[in-house]
Amino acid sequence: MVTDYVMQGVWVLIALRLAAQLGLAALNRREVLRHAGNPPPAVVAMVDADTHRRSTDYTLAKNRFGVISLLFDAGVLALLLASGVLPWLFAHIAVWAPVGRWDDALFILAASLLAGVPALPFEWWETFRLEARFGFNKMTSSLWLVDKLKGIVLLLVIGFPLLWGVLALAALAGPAWWVWGFGLLFGFQLLMVVLYPRLILPLFNKLTPLPEGELRARLFRLSERTGFKAATIEVMDGSKRSGHANAFFTGFGRFRRIVLLDTLINQLTEAETEAVLAHEVGHYRRGHIPKMLATSAALQLAGFWAVAALARAPWFNAGFGFPAGEMAPALLLFGLTSGLATFWFAPLGNHVSRKHEFEADAFAREAMGGPAELVSALRKMASKSLSNLTPHPLFSAVYYSHPALVEREAALLATPQAKATPAAGGATN
Repeated sequence: MVTDYVMQGVWVLIALRLAAQLGLAALNRREVLRHAGNPPPAVVAMVDADTHRRSTDYTLAKNRFGVISLLFDAGVLALLLASGVLPWLFAHIAVWAPVGRWDDALFILAASLLAGVPALPFEWWETFRLEARFGFNKMTSSLWLVDKLKGIVLLLVIGFPLLWGVLALAALAGPAWWVWGFGLLFGFQLLMVVLYPRLILPLFNKLTPLPEGELRARLFRLSERTGFKAATIEVMDGSKRSGHANAFFTGFGRFRRIVLLDTLINQLTEAETEAVLAHEVGHYRRGHIPKMLATSAALQLAGFWAVAALARAPWFNAGFGFPAGEMAPALLLFGLTSGLATFWFAPLGNHVSRKHEFEADAFAREAMGGPAELVSALRKMASKSLSNLTPHPLFSAVYYSHPALVEREAALLATPQAKATPAAGGATN
């Protein structure tokens, strides 16, 4: 009876989220089609007609693919939770090692890999059909496969001992284990901020110092005048996987480094690249990084508390066919089902993220002495990436961590000190 009630509740949550996702997709598709042949004046000023047409085609293609993916993912989740395959896997792995925590960690990893297998054909199709159709994919099939294998190896090498540590704490630390488990995971994440660009990122991409020249000199001058000390500026070969451009920084203190994708350098002028970096510096100078870390820490702590509470609840594990009180199934089930609840809070997180983007844009405008370079850079990147320039407001409110280009440009120009902006169609220069 308990199982019936729990599973019925899960069906309801899956159906509600799926209905909301499909409704948002339909709203966005309708909004894009409404502007397909008659773009708003602000969009006409940003991109030429051919770019807007291709952007519309790309957005609609992603929309169609996204709807199929949503239906498939909901079906896979329902099947995993209702089929009994997860309790079966838990029982059989437990036979291998009736004593110790490593079998529980192995169960979570095996179940996670099993849950990810059905999505692989969709990932392949998105990369080698959808993205390739619009000229973005640069990967070969062998590179895609090697990336997947490396990811599995890293999951075993890093994820296994980390899971073992959390489960060991759950067994040894008493009722307050979730506080210690949080401390272990969050401490590991802080450590990875320093180690990731040195140990993990080079396994997938080649990082080389930015060569001596005017671009390097002006970027270091920017970091000096904005109080952002960086140990080095590196170029990442992002073009071997995708045509999309980006820039970011990693680490903190003396370990901080600036990373530019080679696609960004190839698409933008030196002044525009400087403006993009000024935006990234703005996140640091406006205190967004510690705010994000604090928010992440609070959410993780709440998540560990929830897992501990659910593991103690007699109905939770039993509702999915697992023995009551077992921590490993509770951790896995929380990971699989928590998205059914957190989806409804995503608009709040994205609202904060968009606010941070506006603040970083404002910082870049001040650092560059006006908005022209950043406006030009944003137009070019949106044009090259075929970004959706006319999203439905509700869709962007739920899903967008960055403001739509029209909103960003309006905010950048909403100042008496705003300089002249690029001419219409400047995004294709």
